Amino acid sequence: MAAQMAVNSGASLWGPLKELWEAVEGAIWRRQPESVHLLDLQLKKHKPYFLSLFKNPPKSVEQREKVRKASTEGIAIQGQQGARLLPAQLIAESFILSDLFDLGELAALELLLAGEHQQPHFPGLTRGLVAVLLYWDGKRCVANSLRSLIQSRHGKTFTLDLSPELVNLTTRFTDELMAQGLTKQILNLISDISLTCEFERLQKERGLGNEKHRKEVSDLIKECRQSLAECLFAWTCQSPLSKDDTLALIGYLETVTAEADGSLDSVNLALVMALLYCLDVSFLEQGTEDKEDLLQALPLLTEKQYVSAVHSRLVEGQGWKLPGLQAVVQLAWALSLRALSQLPQGAALVEYTEADEALADQALLGGVFLFLTEGILGSDGFSQEEFYTRRLHSLITDFLTLMPMKVKQLRNRADEDARLVHMALQMGSEPPSSLHKDLDHLMILIGEFYSKDPFGLEMALEFWCPSESLQHTSLTGSFLGVTLQRPPHKQVVLSKFVRQMGDLLPATLYIPYLHMLRGLANGPQCSHYCFSLLKTNGAPHGENRQGGVSGSLVSWEHFFHSLMLYHENLRRDVPSVDSMQYRHLPIRGITQRELEGLTAFLQLVTTIITWNENARLALCEHPQWTPVVVMLGLLQCSVQPVLKAQILHALAAFSKSPEIAASLWQSLEYTQILQTVKAPGQRQVVGIEVELNEIESSCEEYPLTRAFCHLISTLVESALPVNLGAGLRAPGFQPYLDFLRDSVFLAFPTRAYRRPAEKWEVAEAVLEVFHKLLKEYEPQPSDFLQEMVELQGDQVLAHKPPGHSLMFHLLNDSPTLSLCLNLLEEGAHQLDTYASFPGKKQLESAVLHCLCLLELALQKEVAFMDLLRESQTSLLVSPLEQLLQGVSAQSRRADHISNIARYLYHSSSNPEAAFQSASILRRIARYPNIQVRLVGDFTHDQAVSEKLMAGFVECLDSEEAQEGVAADDTDPEKRVAKIRHETQIHILNLLITSLKLKGPNLGLHLLGYEVKKPVSSTNLQDPGVLGCPRSCLHAILNLLQRGTESRSGPVLTKKAPHLAELCYQVIYQLCACPDTSGPTMRYLRTSQDFLFSHLQHLPFILSGNEIATLSQMSWLMKTAAIELRVTSLNRQRSHTQRLLYLLLDDQPHTLHAADGETGMEEESRSVSGFLHFGTVSKVRRRLLSVLDAIDFSQEVPELLQLDFFERAQIEQVITNCEHVNEQGHTVCNVKLLHRVLVAELIPADQRQLIIRDLLLDLHDKVLSEDAAGEQMPIVAGAVFTLSAHISQSVLSEQQRAGPEGGSTSGFASIANSALHLILRKLLEFILCTGGGFQRLRAHLYGALLYYLQIAQKPEEPETLQTGTSMWERLTAPEDCFSKLQRENLAIIESYGTALMEVVCRDACDGHEIGRMLALAVLDKVLSIDRQCQWLLYLCNSGYLRVLVENLRQDDVALQTLLTPQPPLLKPLYIYESKMALFTRVAKTAEGATELLRCGLVGQLVECQVFHMLPQNDALRAFGQRDPSGFIPSPLERYRQILLPTLRLMQVILTSTTSQHHQGAAQVLQWLIVHSDVIQSILHGHDMSMGALQELSLLTAIISKTAVPGALEIGQEINSAALMELRGHMGRFQRQSLSLLVHLVGTDRTRFLKQLEETLSPGDLAEKREEMEVAMQQICANIMEYCQTLLLQSSAEAQFTLCLFSPSASEPADVSIPSARVPSLGLVLLLLKNIATDFLRYHDSHRQSVSKLERVEQLPPEELKELCQGLVSGSAGVEKIPSVQRNVLAKRRLVQLVNNRAKLLALCSYIIETCLFVIWRHLEFYLLYCTPSDPKDLLMPGYKDPSLGRGLGVSRVSQQDLEQLQSDVANSFNEPLQRKLLEVEGLYGKARSRHTFIQALTRRIRGLMHHAKG
Repeated sequence: MAAQMAVNSGASLWGPLKELWEAVEGAIWRRQPESVHLLDLQLKKHKPYFLSLFKNPPKSVEQREKVRKASTEGIAIQGQQGARLLPAQLIAESFILSDLFDLGELAALELLLAGEHQQPHFPGLTRGLVAVLLYWDGKRCVANSLRSLIQSRHGKTFTLDLSPELVNLTTRFTDELMAQGLTKQILNLISDISLTCEFERLQKERGLGNEKHRKEVSDLIKECRQSLAECLFAWTCQSPLSKDDTLALIGYLETVTAEADGSLDSVNLALVMALLYCLDVSFLEQGTEDKEDLLQALPLLTEKQYVSAVHSRLVEGQGWKLPGLQAVVQLAWALSLRALSQLPQGAALVEYTEADEALADQALLGGVFLFLTEGILGSDGFSQEEFYTRRLHSLITDFLTLMPMKVKQLRNRADEDARLVHMALQMGSEPPSSLHKDLDHLMILIGEFYSKDPFGLEMALEFWCPSESLQHTSLTGSFLGVTLQRPPHKQVVLSKFVRQMGDLLPATLYIPYLHMLRGLANGPQCSHYCFSLLKTNGAPHGENRQGGVSGSLVSWEHFFHSLMLYHENLRRDVPSVDSMQYRHLPIRGITQRELEGLTAFLQLVTTIITWNENARLALCEHPQWTPVVVMLGLLQCSVQPVLKAQILHALAAFSKSPEIAASLWQSLEYTQILQTVKAPGQRQVVGIEVELNEIESSCEEYPLTRAFCHLISTLVESALPVNLGAGLRAPGFQPYLDFLRDSVFLAFPTRAYRRPAEKWEVAEAVLEVFHKLLKEYEPQPSDFLQEMVELQGDQVLAHKPPGHSLMFHLLNDSPTLSLCLNLLEEGAHQLDTYASFPGKKQLESAVLHCLCLLELALQKEVAFMDLLRESQTSLLVSPLEQLLQGVSAQSRRADHISNIARYLYHSSSNPEAAFQSASILRRIARYPNIQVRLVGDFTHDQAVSEKLMAGFVECLDSEEAQEGVAADDTDPEKRVAKIRHETQIHILNLLITSLKLKGPNLGLHLLGYEVKKPVSSTNLQDPGVLGCPRSCLHAILNLLQRGTESRSGPVLTKKAPHLAELCYQVIYQLCACPDTSGPTMRYLRTSQDFLFSHLQHLPFILSGNEIATLSQMSWLMKTAAIELRVTSLNRQRSHTQRLLYLLLDDQPHTLHAADGETGMEEESRSVSGFLHFGTVSKVRRRLLSVLDAIDFSQEVPELLQLDFFERAQIEQVITNCEHVNEQGHTVCNVKLLHRVLVAELIPADQRQLIIRDLLLDLHDKVLSEDAAGEQMPIVAGAVFTLSAHISQSVLSEQQRAGPEGGSTSGFASIANSALHLILRKLLEFILCTGGGFQRLRAHLYGALLYYLQIAQKPEEPETLQTGTSMWERLTAPEDCFSKLQRENLAIIESYGTALMEVVCRDACDGHEIGRMLALAVLDKVLSIDRQCQWLLYLCNSGYLRVLVENLRQDDVALQTLLTPQPPLLKPLYIYESKMALFTRVAKTAEGATELLRCGLVGQLVECQVFHMLPQNDALRAFGQRDPSGFIPSPLERYRQILLPTLRLMQVILTSTTSQHHQGAAQVLQWLIVHSDVIQSILHGHDMSMGALQELSLLTAIISKTAVPGALEIGQEINSAALMELRGHMGRFQRQSLSLLVHLVGTDRTRFLKQLEETLSPGDLAEKREEMEVAMQQICANIMEYCQTLLLQSSAEAQFTLCLFSPSASEPADVSIPSARVPSLGLVLLLLKNIATDFLRYHDSHRQSVSKLERVEQLPPEELKELCQGLVSGSAGVEKIPSVQRNVLAKRRLVQLVNNRAKLLALCSYIIETCLFVIWRHLEFYLLYCTPSDPKDLLMPGYKDPSLGRGLGVSRVSQQDLEQLQSDVANSFNEPLQRKLLEVEGLYGKARSRHTFIQALTRRIRGLMHHAKG
C-alpha cells in the first residue's frame, strides 16, 4: 500500500498530461519522426483519462490520514529514497485544494509540490496559486489532445495530410471513446463548468492572485470549455453523430441563451456549427472519390428513424430559449430535406421531405437571417474558424439555389411592403408595423458575411458568373481551375439572384442591396466582377434611357450622376468664408435616408477600388463623372461629418495608386480642405479645423478627423510632393503636420468622447501618420540650411521635410514627446490590469507607434546631430536617451525607461511592443553614463524590479520564437514567431553590450548578479533556491540545455544558430570577466555541469550556416579553455581530467557518469589511451574532429564581372561603402553602393544600353501569347519612363559632344538597329492593345513621342557666314539625324493603315490625355513624313473632317473656360493640341487646301468663343483669387485660345498658293465677323508679351489677306455689302498704319519704357528678347502690308495708291491721331531707327558667335551670367556643376545668336520695304502729282482723279511738294545712305538680293536730283 501511496512530485494531474499533449502535438502538428509509436504508447497509458473525461481521483479517508501524518511520519516520494517530512502549512493547503476541486488528497498534495517546484517560473505567485494553474493546465492538455486526435480522423470535410498509419490509429481510438458516450460527457462538462462558479469557489478559498493570475486562470478555463466544444465540432465535420447524440446536442441547444449583445458565445457557436454539420448533405455535390463510403456512413440516408426523430424534435418540439437559433436549425433541416429529395435515395423519405416548405416558412417567421447576422456572425469566435465560414456559405447559397420560389416570394413581399410604405408616406401616416423584412435581413446577412474574408477564400466568387471568360484572357473565370467551360448550375443561379435583385429595386431595398454588393465585391476578382456589373447596368438599353441617366438605379452612371447633383445643389448653399452660419449647418440638402444611401454607396465604391487598381484608374479618369473632383467639392459643402468621413475613406482608397495620389495632393491643396493659406483680412479659419473644434467636439464624435488622418496616411505612403502648395505659401507638408500635431494629437487626451474607444482610435490614426513620416526620413545636409523661397515678391523661410520637424520635436522636451511618454505610461498601466476595455486594440496600436517613433528617433539622432553640428545652425536639441531620463509629470519619478521596459512583461499578448521596447533599450544601453542610472531605476522598487526581470526572462523563454522566417512571409503566426526571435536577439545584444561596460550595469542586474555589493560576492543558485528569482542567465542556460541529454545534442544550435551563438557569447563574457568569472564558473560547474554536457556534442555541424556554428564552437571552446586553466590552477584535478579526457580520448566510450565517480582503473585507462597502448579500435579524438569541421580552404570571391565599370574605380567605391557590423565583421552596405552606382558611375552610353535591354525584354514579355492583361498598364508605365530616360540620355550626350556628335554607325552610343528594334516593339505593343486600353496607349504614345524626339536635330547657331551653295547643300552627305528620321518613318509606314487607324481614332475620341497624346503623335509623324502618306490617310479616311467638325463642341467647352471661376483646363489643352496638328497639316499646300475643303475656317468663323475677350476689370478681380499662377487669368486663357488660331490662319495663307484667293477670302470673313475683337486688339495699348504676339500675328494675317479680288471670291455680293466689306478693310488699313505711328513715333520710347516695367527684374532675359522680335515683326508686317497695297493698286507709279501724306519732316507731332493720314516722314524715321538697330544687333551677334567658339575658355563670371538666362535665381546657378554650366552656357549662346539672326533678317526686310515705299511715294509726288490751286481747297468734297485712290490724302499744294523735297534731302542724307550700304555689305552678301538696297538708294537719290533739275 505504501508503494501505491507514493507521491508523484510531477503531479499526476499535470505532469503526465503535459507529456501526453507533447506526444499528440509532436505526432499530429509537428510530424516528428518516430512520433506515431510514442503516441500509441501514450494513448494506451492515458486512455482512462479520456474515458472519464475531467474526472478527478476521489477523496478517501485513507489518503487524508496519510497526508495528515506526513508532517510527523513523512511521506514517500517517487524517485527519492526514504520518506520526506512535510511542513504543516503545506498539508493544510493540500486539504483546502482537495476540498476546492473535490479531488483526492494525494493528488492535491502532488499539485502543491509541483507548484512549489514550478514557482520560479511564476514570479509573484505562491505555490497554492501555481497549483491552481497547473490543475487547469492539466485539464486543458486533455481537452486539446482530444480535439487534435478528433481533427486528425479520416472524414468528409478536411484532411491534415498525415500518414495512413497515424490516421488509422487516431480514428480507431476516438471511435472507441465515442462508443463509450463521449458526446454526452462533453455536453455535461460544458454545462457544468462555468467560469463564474469556478471563480466564486476560488475567490472563497483565496485561490486567485493578482490580475495576471486571474487572467491566466480564466483563459485556461475558457480554453477547456472551448476545446471540448470544438471536439464535437471537429467530429461532426468528419463523421455524423448517432441519433441519440444528435438529439442530445439539440436538447442542449434548446436551452442556450445569448450574450448581452444578442450574439452566441464561442462555445455555443461551436456546438451550433457542430449540429449544422450534422445536418449537412452539401458535401455530396463535390464528388470526391470516396463518395460511396460517405453515403453509406450517412444516417440521414441509411436510417429512417434518425430522420424521423430529428424531424419530429424540430417540428413538434417545444419553443427554444432562442427562437432565432431554432429558426437557423429549422432552415438547415429544411435545406437538408430539400437536398435529400433530389437524391435517388431520398424517395424513401418522402413523408418528411415534403415538409421542407413549411419548415422554411417557420424559420423565416423566427427571423432566421436576422439571427444569423446578429447571433452567429456577431459572435467573436466566428471569424477564427475557416469551416464555420464554409458551412454558413453553403447554408446561404443552398437557400438561394434550392428554394428559388421562396426567394421570389420574399421579393414579392418586399415589393408589396415598399408600396405600403410609399402610400403611407404619401398619406402622411405612419408606415404599417407588420412589415416583413426578411429580404432586407438576407441581403444584410450576405453583405456582412462576405465583407470579412479572414482566410482569403473569396467564396463570394460563386455569386459571379464569369460572362466574359471567353473574350477576356486575364480573368478566365476559371471555376475549380477549369477554364472555358460552362459554369456550374449553382453559380448561374446565384449570379442571376444578384442581377435580378437589382432590377426595378424598390426604395426600401436600396441600402440592403448596396450592402450586399459591398460584401460580394470583397476580393481581387469579386471586385472586378462587381465593377463590371455596375458598368453594364449603366449602359443605355434602347428605350429606357430617359433624361440622360439610364434605367438602373444601381450603376456607376446613376451613382455618380446623383453625387454630382448633390454637389450642384449643395454648392449653392455654401456660406461665405466670413459669414458665421458655418457652424449651424443648413442641412436642407440631405435627408437621413439619403445620407444612409450615400454612405452605403461610398462604402461600396471604397471596397471595389481598394481591391481593384483597374477600377480605381477607370473611375478616376472618367471624363464625365470625375469622382475625385466631385467628392472634394462635397467636402466643401455643409454635409454631416459621417458622410464627409466616408468620402475621405473613398479618397484614401483612390490614393492607393501613386499617380492618383500625386494629383490628389494638389487638389487637396487647391480646395483647402485643411486651410493652409489664409486670405488677408479673413477673420476665422475654415475647413476641417473648424469641423473638428466646433462640430465634432460638440457632438463628441470624431469620424471626420479619423478619416482625414487615414487619408493623409495613405497619401504619405503613395506620394509626398515636395512642392505642395508652391506659389500660394511656403511649399511643403508643414501645415498638415502642424494641424495633425497641434489640433489632433496634442488635443486628443483633453477632448470628450461619447464612445470611449474613439479616444484611442484618434490617437492611433494620427500616430500612424507620424510613424510613416519619420520612417521615410533620412537627415540631409540641406535640411539644416535656412533656405528662402520667393512668395508673391517677398522672401519667406522654406519648410523643412516633415521628418525633420518630427525629429526636432522628439529631441526636445516638447509637448509631443511628453504626450508620447504619457501614452506609454498609460498603456503599460492599462495592460497591467489585464482587463478588456473599449479601444484596447487601438490603444495597443497607438502605444506601438509611440515606441516605433522613439526607436526611429534614437536610430537617426546620431546622423541628425552630426549634420546639425556641421551646419552651425542655432537649433537646440538634446539626445533622446537623456530626455528619457527626465521626470514624468504623472508619477513624479524618472521612470520613462522602466515604463518602456514594462512592455517586455506583456510580450505574450503584445509581441511587437516587446520587440520595439527591447530595441529601444538596446540602443540606450550603449551609453555607460545611462547604464548606472538604469540600474538604479530598475532596482529602487522591489515589485517593479521583479516585474521587469520577469519580462526579460519571459521574452527569452518564449517557445514560439523561430529563426530564419523570410522577411516577406505573410503567415501571421510566422511573423509573430520572427518578432519573438528578434526580441530575444535584442535582449542578448543588450546583455553583451552592457557586460562590456564597467559595473554596476544593466546586464549584471538582469543576469542575477549583485549590483549593490561587489559583483564577485554573488552566489548564483538555481531558481527558487534561497529565494533566488529566475534571471536571464537561467533562461539562457535553459535555452542551451534543451536536448543536451539526447544523442542529437543541443536543439538550439540547429534550430536557431544565431541565437545560440549569442547565448554562448554571453556565457563566455561572464566567464572571461574577472568580476563575474568566479561565481559563474562555480555555478556552471556545480549546478549545471554545463561545459561537459555541451563539449561532448562537439563538433556542431549545420550545413548552410557554417559561420554561426563555428562561432558557437569558438565561444564554447574559449569558455572551456578558461575552465581548464582555472581548475588546473586551483588543483581541481578531477574536473580538469574529465574535460581533457572528453576532448582528447580516442577510445570508444559511453557517455560518462557524473564526475567524482571515476575509479583507479579508469585513470590508468586514460593514461594508456594517451600513450597508445590499447589494442581496441580507435576513434577520432574530439579535438581533432572539431578541426575537421573547420574548412581551411577559403573560397576567394570570383573577380567581379564588370560590363560597364572600371574595376579600380568600383573597388574604391565598395571600400567606401564598407562598415564594421556588430559581430565585428566588415560588410558592405549594398543599398548605399547601389545608390552611388546609379547616381555616379553608370556612364551615359552604358545607361542607354541598359535601358535598351530593359525595353526590349519588357516588350518581349508583354507581347508574348500568355502575358496577363492586368500586367499591361504597369508595363506601359515602365516603357514610358524608360523611353523618357533613353531620350534624355541621348540628348545630354549629344549636348556634351557638340553639334558634330553622332557616330557613323548610329546615334551616340546606341546603334540605330537597336533603336529601330525598340520602335518596332513599341508600335507592336500599341497595335496589340486593340480597341480598348486607351488609357494604357496614352503611356505608349508618350513613349513614342520621346523616342521620335531622339532623331530631332538640335538647334544650330545661325552664324551668317557666306554659306555653301545650294548645289553643295543638295549633294552633301546625309547627317545622322536625317538618316535616323528617314529610317524611323520607313518603319512606321511599314505598319500601314492599321497603325494610322488606331492613332487617328484615339485622336478623335476617348479620354482627354489619350487624345492629346494621339494628336501630338500625329503632329510629329506628319512633320517627318515627306511622302505625305499619313496626311493622305487622314484626309481620305474622313478623320480630318471629324476633327474639324468637332470644333463646334470644342467651342462650347472653351466658352466655359472664360468664366471667372477657374474651371477644368482640359478642353483648352485638347484645343491647343488640335490647333497644333491643323497647323502642321496646313504647312503643305495639299494639307492647307484639304483643311479649306473641310470647312475649317468656316467652323472657326462660327465659333463664339472669340467674341468673349475678357474685359480688364474682371481680370483684376480674378488676380486676387489665384495668386499661384497655376491657373492662368481669363485674359491669358483667351490668348491661349486665340493665338493658335491666328498662327493656323497665317500658315494657311502662306501655304495656299493656287487657292490663295479662296483662303484669303475665308480668313477675311473671319476677320470681319470678329472685327470688334480685332479692332480692340489693334487699338490696345497693352504692351505685354501676349498682346505683342497677338499684334504680330494679326498684322501678318491682315497683310496676307490684302490680295486683289479677295472680297469678291466665292459669293455673289451686292454692292452695298461690298461697300461694307471695303469699309472694314479700310478700317483695318487705318488701324494698322496708326499702329505703325505708335511703334515708330514718339510713343516708341514710351513703349520701350512700358516694356521694362512689365518685365520683373527676376524675369529671364529670354522674355525681353522675344518682345524685341515681336515688335520688329509687327513693323515688318505693316511695311509688307503697305508694299502689297502699293503693288496691288497698280504696277505703274502714276496710278498708285497713296498711303502716306507728302510730308517728310520729323517734328514732334509724328503721333498723328488715327483720323489723319500718317506722313512719309514716319517711314523715313523708321528707316533711320532700324538701320541703327541693325548695326547694334550685328555687333551683338558677332560677339556671341565668337564666345560660342571658345565657350570653354570663358571666365566663370561670364558663364554664370549666361546660365542665369536659363536658370532663375543666383542660388540656382551656384548648385549647377561646372560641366553642366558649360552645356547651359552653350545653349544660351546658341539662343542669343539665333535671336540676333532673326532680328537682323527682320531689320533687313524692313529697310528694303521702307526704301521701296519711300521710292514709290516720291516717284508719284515728285513726277506725276499735279499740285492744286490753293483756292480749290475751299471745296472740301472735291477730289482730283489724278490723286488716285488716295487714303483721303487731301489736295497737295506746290508748296507741300517743295517742302517734301527739301525734307527728304535733309533726312535721306549721306550718313544714312552710307549706313544703308553698310547694312547691305554686312548682310546682303549671304543673301540672293545682293544689290537691292543699293539700287533703291540710287533711285531715290536720282529722284531728288531730277526734281531739283
